[in-house]
Amino acid sequence: MKSVVVYESMYGNTHLVADAVADGLRSIDGVEAAAVAVSHASDDALAGADVVVVGGPTHVHGMSRPSTRKAAAQDAQKPDRELELEPDAEGDGLREWFDAVGGLPARAAAFDTRLDAPAAITGRASKGIAKRLRHHGCELLDEPHSFLVTKDNHLEDHEVEEARSWGRRLGVALTGGQADDPVPPEMEAAAAQEDEYAADETDEG
Repeated sequence: MKSVVVYESMYGNTHLVADAVADGLRSIDGVEAAAVAVSHASDDALAGADVVVVGGPTHVHGMSRPSTRKAAAQDAQKPDRELELEPDAEGDGLREWFDAVGGLPARAAAFDTRLDAPAAITGRASKGIAKRLRHHGCELLDEPHSFLVTKDNHLEDHEVEEARSWGRRLGVALTGGQADDPVPPEMEAAAAQEDEYAADETDEG
Protein backbone atom coordinates (compact mmCIF):
# COMPACT_ATOMS: atom_id res chain seq x y z
CA MET A 1 0.00 0.00 0.00
CA LYS A 2 1.24 3.47 -0.87
CA SER A 3 1.08 6.33 1.60
CA VAL A 4 2.15 9.94 1.11
CA VAL A 5 2.83 12.33 3.99
CA VAL A 6 2.30 15.90 2.77
CA TYR A 7 3.76 18.56 5.04
CA GLU A 8 4.11 22.32 5.31
CA SER A 9 7.03 23.43 7.46
CA MET A 10 8.53 26.77 8.44
CA TYR A 11 11.39 25.98 10.83
CA GLY A 12 11.80 22.25 10.15
CA ASN A 13 9.71 20.90 13.02
CA THR A 14 6.81 19.71 10.88
CA HIS A 15 9.33 18.31 8.38
CA LEU A 16 10.91 16.21 11.13
CA VAL A 17 7.50 14.99 12.27
CA ALA A 18 6.50 14.11 8.70
CA ASP A 19 9.67 12.07 8.19
CA ALA A 20 9.02 10.21 11.45
CA VAL A 21 5.39 9.52 10.55
CA ALA A 22 6.57 8.07 7.24
CA ASP A 23 9.08 5.91 9.13
CA GLY A 24 6.27 4.61 11.32
CA LEU A 25 4.08 3.80 8.34
CA ARG A 26 6.94 1.91 6.68
CA SER A 27 7.40 -0.21 9.82
CA ILE A 28 4.19 -2.06 8.89
CA ASP A 29 4.68 -4.85 6.37
CA GLY A 30 3.31 -4.00 2.97
CA VAL A 31 3.19 -0.23 3.50
CA GLU A 32 5.31 2.16 1.45
CA ALA A 33 5.61 5.77 2.58
CA ALA A 34 7.20 9.00 1.44
CA ALA A 35 7.24 12.45 3.04
CA VAL A 36 6.66 15.20 0.46
CA ALA A 37 6.81 18.97 0.99
CA VAL A 38 3.56 20.71 0.07
CA SER A 39 5.36 22.56 -2.72
CA HIS A 40 6.08 19.20 -4.39
CA ALA A 41 2.80 17.45 -3.54
CA SER A 42 1.45 17.42 -7.09
CA ASP A 43 -1.30 15.18 -8.40
CA ASP A 44 1.45 13.03 -9.90
CA ALA A 45 3.10 12.62 -6.48
CA LEU A 46 -0.23 11.43 -5.08
CA ALA A 47 -1.06 9.12 -7.97
CA GLY A 48 -1.83 5.60 -6.79
CA ALA A 49 -1.72 6.50 -3.10
CA ASP A 50 -3.97 4.55 -0.73
CA VAL A 51 -3.71 7.14 2.04
CA VAL A 52 -2.53 10.73 2.43
CA VAL A 53 -1.36 12.13 5.76
CA VAL A 54 -1.35 15.93 5.84
CA GLY A 55 0.27 18.17 8.44
CA GLY A 56 1.40 21.72 9.02
CA PRO A 57 2.25 24.27 11.71
CA THR A 58 -0.41 26.03 13.75
CA HIS A 59 -0.45 29.78 13.07
CA VAL A 60 -2.94 32.04 14.88
CA HIS A 61 -5.13 29.11 15.97
CA GLY A 62 -5.23 27.39 12.59
CA MET A 63 -3.49 26.71 9.30
CA SER A 64 -0.97 29.24 8.06
CA ARG A 65 -1.83 32.12 5.75
CA PRO A 66 0.48 34.23 3.56
CA SER A 67 0.56 36.92 6.26
CA THR A 68 1.47 34.51 9.05
CA ARG A 69 4.17 32.84 6.96
CA LYS A 70 5.67 36.25 6.24
CA ALA A 71 5.62 37.09 9.95
CA ALA A 72 7.25 33.76 10.80
CA ALA A 73 10.00 34.38 8.24
CA GLN A 74 10.65 37.82 9.69
CA ASP A 75 10.79 36.36 13.18
CA ALA A 76 13.47 33.89 12.09
CA GLN A 77 15.67 36.79 10.97
CA LYS A 78 15.84 38.37 14.41
CA PRO A 79 19.39 38.18 15.82
CA ASP A 80 18.31 36.47 19.05
CA ARG A 81 16.42 33.68 17.25
CA GLU A 82 18.20 30.41 16.52
CA LEU A 83 15.85 29.42 13.70
CA GLU A 84 16.44 28.36 10.12
CA LEU A 85 13.72 28.57 7.50
CA GLU A 86 12.85 25.61 5.31
CA PRO A 87 13.72 26.23 1.64
CA ASP A 88 10.08 26.72 0.57
CA ALA A 89 8.78 28.18 3.84
CA GLU A 90 7.53 31.38 2.24
CA GLY A 91 5.77 29.66 -0.66
CA ASP A 92 2.20 28.41 -0.80
CA GLY A 93 0.92 26.49 2.21
CA LEU A 94 -1.72 23.87 2.83
CA ARG A 95 -4.65 26.26 2.36
CA GLU A 96 -3.56 26.97 -1.19
CA TRP A 97 -2.73 23.31 -1.80
CA PHE A 98 -6.19 22.15 -0.78
CA ASP A 99 -7.72 24.68 -3.15
CA ALA A 100 -5.62 23.46 -6.08
CA VAL A 101 -5.22 19.70 -5.55
CA GLY A 102 -7.25 17.26 -7.61
CA GLY A 103 -8.55 13.99 -6.22
CA LEU A 104 -7.25 12.62 -2.92
CA PRO A 105 -7.12 9.02 -1.67
CA ALA A 106 -10.16 7.66 0.11
CA ARG A 107 -8.31 7.44 3.42
CA ALA A 108 -6.36 10.16 5.19
CA ALA A 109 -5.07 11.55 8.48
CA ALA A 110 -4.25 15.03 9.79
CA PHE A 111 -1.61 16.41 12.14
CA ASP A 112 -0.07 19.68 13.19
CA THR A 113 2.72 21.15 15.24
CA ARG A 114 1.76 23.69 17.91
CA LEU A 115 2.94 25.31 21.10
CA ASP A 116 3.00 23.07 24.16
CA ALA A 117 -0.16 24.46 25.79
CA PRO A 118 -3.85 23.51 25.90
CA ALA A 119 -5.39 23.26 22.43
CA ALA A 120 -8.19 25.61 23.47
CA ILE A 121 -5.54 28.33 23.86
CA THR A 122 -3.22 27.56 20.94
CA GLY A 123 -5.73 26.29 18.43
CA ARG A 124 -4.66 23.45 16.16
CA ALA A 125 -4.16 23.44 12.44
CA SER A 126 -5.00 19.73 12.29
CA LYS A 127 -8.68 20.47 12.85
CA GLY A 128 -8.88 22.66 9.76
CA ILE A 129 -6.80 20.12 7.82
CA ALA A 130 -9.18 17.33 8.83
CA LYS A 131 -12.16 19.46 7.78
CA ARG A 132 -10.69 19.95 4.33
CA LEU A 133 -9.78 16.29 3.97
CA ARG A 134 -13.38 15.36 4.70
CA HIS A 135 -14.51 18.00 2.18
CA HIS A 136 -12.42 16.14 -0.40
CA GLY A 137 -14.25 12.93 0.48
CA CYS A 138 -11.56 11.36 2.66
CA GLU A 139 -12.25 9.07 5.60
CA LEU A 140 -9.93 9.74 8.55
CA LEU A 141 -7.98 6.76 9.88
CA ASP A 142 -7.49 8.43 13.28
CA GLU A 143 -8.27 11.58 15.21
CA PRO A 144 -6.23 14.67 14.21
CA HIS A 145 -2.98 14.70 16.15
CA SER A 146 -0.73 17.46 17.49
CA PHE A 147 3.02 17.38 18.06
CA LEU A 148 4.30 19.94 20.51
CA VAL A 149 7.01 22.57 20.25
CA THR A 150 8.71 24.74 22.85
CA LYS A 151 8.42 28.51 23.17
CA ASP A 152 11.70 28.66 21.24
CA ASN A 153 10.12 26.80 18.31
CA HIS A 154 11.89 23.48 18.72
CA LEU A 155 10.21 20.11 19.06
CA GLU A 156 9.69 18.92 22.61
CA ASP A 157 11.67 15.87 23.70
CA HIS A 158 10.36 12.56 22.40
CA GLU A 159 8.01 14.11 19.82
CA VAL A 160 9.88 12.47 16.95
CA GLU A 161 9.44 9.09 18.65
CA GLU A 162 5.79 9.95 19.24
CA ALA A 163 5.36 10.78 15.56
CA ARG A 164 6.94 7.48 14.54
CA SER A 165 4.56 5.62 16.87
CA TRP A 166 1.56 7.50 15.49
CA GLY A 167 2.65 6.66 11.96
CA ARG A 168 2.77 3.01 12.94
CA ARG A 169 -0.71 3.33 14.39
CA LEU A 170 -1.91 4.68 11.04
CA GLY A 171 -0.20 1.83 9.24
CA VAL A 172 -1.97 -0.72 11.42
CA ALA A 173 -5.31 0.97 10.70
CA LEU A 174 -4.54 1.13 6.99
CA THR A 175 -3.80 -2.57 6.74
CA GLY A 176 -6.81 -3.64 8.76
CA GLY A 177 -5.56 -3.35 12.33
CA GLN A 178 -4.04 -6.81 12.64
CA ALA A 179 -4.08 -7.75 16.31
CA ASP A 180 -0.92 -9.82 16.00
CA ASP A 181 1.21 -6.82 15.02
CA PRO A 182 3.50 -5.74 17.86
CA VAL A 183 2.47 -2.29 19.04
CA PRO A 184 4.98 -0.10 20.89
CA PRO A 185 3.83 1.29 24.26
CA GLU A 186 4.32 4.88 23.07
CA MET A 187 1.25 4.53 20.89
CA GLU A 188 -0.89 4.97 23.98
CA ALA A 189 0.29 8.60 24.07
CA ALA A 190 -1.05 9.14 20.55
CA ALA A 191 -4.52 8.14 21.73
CA ALA A 192 -4.34 10.33 24.85
CA GLN A 193 -4.98 13.50 22.84
CA GLU A 194 -8.46 12.34 21.82
CA ASP A 195 -9.98 13.40 25.13
CA GLU A 196 -8.49 16.89 24.70
CA TYR A 197 -9.86 17.15 21.19
CA ALA A 198 -13.31 16.09 22.32
CA ALA A 199 -13.33 18.90 24.89
CA ASP A 200 -12.15 21.55 22.41
CA GLU A 201 -15.10 23.22 20.71
CA THR A 202 -13.10 25.55 18.47
CA ASP A 203 -13.51 25.10 14.74
CA GLU A 204 -10.80 26.57 12.54
CA GLY A 205 -12.10 26.88 9.02
